[in-house]
Amino acid sequence: MHVRNRRSANWALEAAPWSAGRAARRVLGRLHEWGYGEIDQVAAGVTELLVRTAVADGGRRVSVHLADQSRQALIVALSHCPGPAAAHDAVLRELTRLGAVSCGTDTADDGRRVWALLDL
Repeated sequence: MHVRNRRSANWALEAAPWSAGRAARRVLGRLHEWGYGEIDQVAAGVTELLVRTAVADGGRRVSVHLADQSRQALIVALSHCPGPAAAHDAVLRELTRLGAVSCGTDTADDGRRVWALLDL
């Protein structure tokens, strides 16, 4: 995944149940470094759901990607599990309920990407 003309960060994590919490702490830490402190509950909940969704695909690892631009944050989780994963409308509805202003999922050769955009 390539992100240009904005700040970004990414982390590779083991595909394990505890990875969702670890990813949320890393995303919050980076958002705080970038000067965003008001979004903690929303960003943590969204990140955890994205990572749990990627872990459920059954791969050995997941990666989390974060970028900001124009007071919005893009958070993406990638499953690194080849083959099509079923899209789950329930996940997208839950991301919206948690506070995502936009979200989606797609599949590629390197696994399923599930993403959310948050207002900061």
